[in-house]
Amino acid sequence: MAASTAQVLSLYRKLMKESSKFPSYNYRTYALRRVQDAFRANRSVEDPKMVEQLLNQGRDNLDMIRRQQDNNPTHLQVV
Repeated sequence: MAASTAQVLSLYRKLMKESSKFPSYNYRTYALRRVQDAFRANRSVEDPKMVEQLLNQGRDNLDMIRRQQDNNPTHLQVV
């Protein structure tokens, strides 16, 4: 199935939203910058197979970001 523009934008929004939830400024800005840079670098890709591969990679990264947040509880105060 070919990826649509809506799927790409939806994944981008999800990645940006989840990345912005990191409590640490450094982690948060790094994750946001990586997401933006990756999408900008692949903006011109038009091959459907490559787009699908990049979408799968993005979904894997989204899962990884969510797991990292689960392992970094926000209720603990950093001293």
